[in-house]
Amino acid sequence: MTDGAIQADVGAATWYHNWTERPDSPWEGRPEPDSARGYRTLTYERDGRIARITFNRPEQGNAITPDTPHDLAHAVERADLDPRVHVILLSGRGKGFCGGYDLSMFAERGFAAADGPDEAVGTVVDPVVQGRNHDRRRDWDPMIDYAMMSRFNRGFASLMQANKPTVAKLHGFAVAGGSDIALFADQIICADDTKIGYPPTRVWGIPAAGMWAHRLGDQRAKRLLFTGDCLTGAQAVEWGLAVESWPADELDARTEEFVERIARMPINQLMMAKLALNSALYAQGVTTSGMVSTVFDGISRHTREGYDFQERAATVGFRETVRERDEPFGDHKHGRRER
Repeated sequence: MTDGAIQADVGAATWYHNWTERPDSPWEGRPEPDSARGYRTLTYERDGRIARITFNRPEQGNAITPDTPHDLAHAVERADLDPRVHVILLSGRGKGFCGGYDLSMFAERGFAAADGPDEAVGTVVDPVVQGRNHDRRRDWDPMIDYAMMSRFNRGFASLMQANKPTVAKLHGFAVAGGSDIALFADQIICADDTKIGYPPTRVWGIPAAGMWAHRLGDQRAKRLLFTGDCLTGAQAVEWGLAVESWPADELDARTEEFVERIARMPINQLMMAKLALNSALYAQGVTTSGMVSTVFDGISRHTREGYDFQERAATVGFRETVRERDEPFGDHKHGRRER
């Protein structure tokens, strides 16, 4: 067979075919996995070559619950294993991306969840167990705390550890634990007025993901965490935290253009590029940063100041306690939900 015949057999630009679209595909004749699924805290939908994972607790600001890391990791793996998916897009329904941990559970009610997942009962993520471990009248076991928080980190880190590219679309707010999730994504695109940061460094929190220095560098990460200040979406692009920022009414359309460009690429090329670039992140010590930051996050909630903050929230409510925390910094917004 001549070189010309080989070229004729291959056809034009076949490298842009999906894994499942070639006639000799290993998936030929195999049924497709389900293209949609609902979870307690989010939804999953495959739309062509794009997997869409959407936080779905809009009335609670998409606040994080013990279900969130499990739901997110399961949905990311579903997309990662589906040969039709080229890129994973994470976003949030309602007024914002994610406002952090559900403090009505973690602070106001002392970890007493109203309807936690059955599989959590009697484990280290049992809210009653964690509530007892946060009682200042008892001895605190830091490894019970670490076992709980490291589980959240592992679920959120699935965005970074997935073989395929992950994109976080931020609008409204991505604060506290919500920023932990976003910083694990490979790419961040946001609205100009998005609020991104970790105000709980002012009291009762250290970002357990440990990603700020890896995304922003040492000085800029310290600039935010030494004050608890937040960036706007436009500032996030200037600082190198996000790759694109757009007016809020353009964000959806611009994000679609962006993920569609990624989705045109062959899956294996995307995987190799991500794995090669992630090797640099791992060499920087992202795993160690997460471990150390998770330990310090636990400590921050068991200092005298941390106990005072939690007890104040249980007495007057979390919103009022956050107002008292943030008013001296001049950036309090009533009703913000975070940790």
